[in-house]
Amino acid sequence: MPKTSLTISYEEYSSFDELNAPDQELCNEAIKAMATSHSPYSQFRVGAAVKLQSGKIVYGSNQENVAYPSGLCAERVALFTVGSAFPDDKIVSMAITAHTDHFQITEPVTSCGACLQVMVEYEKKQSRPIDVLFYCISGPVIKMNGIKSLLPFAFAETRLGK
Repeated sequence: MPKTSLTISYEEYSSFDELNAPDQELCNEAIKAMATSHSPYSQFRVGAAVKLQSGKIVYGSNQENVAYPSGLCAERVALFTVGSAFPDDKIVSMAITAHTDHFQITEPVTSCGACLQVMVEYEKKQSRPIDVLFYCISGPVIKMNGIKSLLPFAFAETRLGK
């Protein structure tokens, strides 16, 4: 039986200051997005900022609900807003960050599997990868060119929708 291995590549920056100006701006927009987080249960605020080809920035923040499965992550809030309000404007990049008053976050917070699957769908829809910045305020930043590395076996049934 043949064995196969997977390799992922990404850029890691030790701080925000090492990023280029557009990436710094997008990370700052993700911080702004956290202001609308509804997270009374976890107090773990997440913000996402999506930059579109037109230059427009679309925001998302996590929205919790006392019935936990009814909430939605910041990434999906932002991406679904893009899909419903700007369906023909391609996504260039997005930044995601998080903050809590209960402990210090020292590593970038990455997206959950459901959010990664949605990102893969949008990459498929626009036929090109999305640059994603996982931004740790006062800490390192991970930059990915496309989500395929994080979800190599994404569900992608090509016969659906035909």
